[in-house]
Amino acid sequence: MDKKIYFNNLYDYYSGLFTEKQKDYFEAYYFQDYSLSEISENYHVSRNAVYGQIKIVEEKLEFYEKILGLYQKNKKIKELLIDADEKLKKKIEEIMEG
Repeated sequence: MDKKIYFNNLYDYYSGLFTEKQKDYFEAYYFQDYSLSEISENYHVSRNAVYGQIKIVEEKLEFYEKILGLYQKNKKIKELLIDADEKLKKKIEEIMEG
């Protein structure tokens, strides 16, 4: 799987565990496709500071997924839903959406 898509998927599950600064940098880099230089200019910090924070988020995303496995579990549930009857699908989807 493409690294960008993978981290975006993990971020959907674990974004609440990061600081605002980490979220800002990560979202600018991965969602808005800004370069490290553009982000550093926008936030008036060094390019190295931006790079460091993005790397921390990436490492933590992988760590959280390794421990909690929310993304993989959800992926498996969605695969199982393909073969489920419509009534069961609807109930499970409602539970998953929370």
